[in-house]
Amino acid sequence: MTESLISRFAKLNPLKLTGVYDEDFGEEIDDTTIAGGGHGARRTDITKGHLRVSHALKSYLVKNHILSEEDVGLDSEQPSYALRALLDKSHINVPPEVTDRSYPLPEYFISSSHNTYLLGHQLTGKSSATAYETALNTGSRCVEIDAWDDEEHADEPKVTHGYTLVSHIPFRSVCETIRDVIDREAAQSVNEQGYRAAPIMLSLENHCNAHGQRRLVEIMKEIWGDRLLSKAVRIKGHQEQRGDSDPVTLAELGSKIVVIVEYHLPEEADSSEEDNGSNNEDEEERQAREAYRAKKKAAASGAIVPELAELGVYAQSVKPRDNSWFEGVLKDGPHNHLINVSETGLASHMPAANEKIAEHNSRHLMRVFPKGTRISSNNLKQVPFWGIGAQICAMNWQTFNASMQINEALFSGTDGYVLKPAALRAGGNMNLSTGRKKRLSLHVAGASDVPVPEGKEADEIKPYVTCTLVHTDELGGNHPKRKTDPYKQHRLGFLHRGENPPPTDPIWDENLVWEYEENELTFLRILIKDDVSFAENPVFAVAAVRLLYVVPGWSFIRMLDLKGRETKCSLLVKFHIEDA
Repeated sequence: MTESLISRFAKLNPLKLTGVYDEDFGEEIDDTTIAGGGHGARRTDITKGHLRVSHALKSYLVKNHILSEEDVGLDSEQPSYALRALLDKSHINVPPEVTDRSYPLPEYFISSSHNTYLLGHQLTGKSSATAYETALNTGSRCVEIDAWDDEEHADEPKVTHGYTLVSHIPFRSVCETIRDVIDREAAQSVNEQGYRAAPIMLSLENHCNAHGQRRLVEIMKEIWGDRLLSKAVRIKGHQEQRGDSDPVTLAELGSKIVVIVEYHLPEEADSSEEDNGSNNEDEEERQAREAYRAKKKAAASGAIVPELAELGVYAQSVKPRDNSWFEGVLKDGPHNHLINVSETGLASHMPAANEKIAEHNSRHLMRVFPKGTRISSNNLKQVPFWGIGAQICAMNWQTFNASMQINEALFSGTDGYVLKPAALRAGGNMNLSTGRKKRLSLHVAGASDVPVPEGKEADEIKPYVTCTLVHTDELGGNHPKRKTDPYKQHRLGFLHRGENPPPTDPIWDENLVWEYEENELTFLRILIKDDVSFAENPVFAVAAVRLLYVVPGWSFIRMLDLKGRETKCSLLVKFHIEDA
């Protein structure tokens, strides 16, 4: 009996009593996902005008003099003109200068995908050409291809995650999928911010022999034709070709496919050595990772043939072997080099070398990829890396988790390219902080149509809103969080004065306040969760915003589910930012 009780108490995780939940969690995306990289996919057939506003929220709008009783249409099923206008008002406004394409390519953040071909797990998942369509449709502008020789078809290289149980697909089919997306974007693009066709950067990780590499080039040229950028955009003899300070601009790349080709330095580092495992791995994951690293180490990197090297016109990927790339000049490196480094490799230099790395990244490209232990497709925390100017933070696009929600916040309303803050561009001081203190007030009024998970009854939930301020010093673990009280409907409604809406239409009427140091890369992540005693608090709906984009005043935010799909749930909030 005693042992049984001890066993039962041991199973009670004390953290669960405080409502702790893995808030980084996201569900696997699919072809219905619209969010992730902030592309025009956010313009859907479902408009905010179709959202329902609860009677309780209509009453709130009237009581707080936001709309008059006549304007709100209190007892009408159809939203009035004034209420529809408030529903249609966007809670963000991306400044036009953020999407100005006249700056050099290294001065932009680029919405980027890692191991794009994978569905699900990094070691046992499935490869699919449609994964490229999904990533590009949801806003990614940099996708990754791992190309390998196919022993059974020497002329048709394959795409897969080497040394793993992942299935493979023909390189040709990936190229065809990308071509079809480009053609569709060209046909549908309009001259409007967020909906213009933009360049697609292709991070090509080559594992092919010389013959296979030549076949890669031949297939790319055959399928992509003039969509492929295969030579410099300016005539020979221009400053750009002389290596002076007149780099190619984003506008000059048009909507071409820009290939990132590997450039092997003598005695370059093995990036897999940077990853030393995770305490959260189970034994099966640990063994799989060790087997993967052992096989990868046994395979020698081959040289890049000239035909393939020529396609790396504006980006040649280098895995650094020392610190020369940020201490001075990259030794033995190409002119248009791109530093390709894992999150752990880059973090090892932070914050000591932040300013030097940011200075490098103001003129050269950097790609940061997830550490090898993220085999379940969870993600790196990219905001600190954006804070030192890393343009390409390659995200595991397979799940719409916390980092993908922040990715959506930066790139929402853009073409997948966002101009860096002036401090991080050429000539800047490489320090994002202005030294000024700001105060953010988020007044959370209430929500309509909070989604109820399968297996739950609507009257069982106790929804609350929790928000986290995410900023560039996130590596330090300082994430200021605020939350409302859980909403609970009064069971004896006749004893309650005023509105007593159901739990799916909660009213909180609370003000959440943060003070923070002003920084253009500050984000707010908003979750609607369920307050469950003695259990994990599941997430019902999510949203994330870049504070630079928020529109002051009252707005309805259309909430997303954990697959990155729009829900019928809307959250009424008021943003106010002022000097502290």
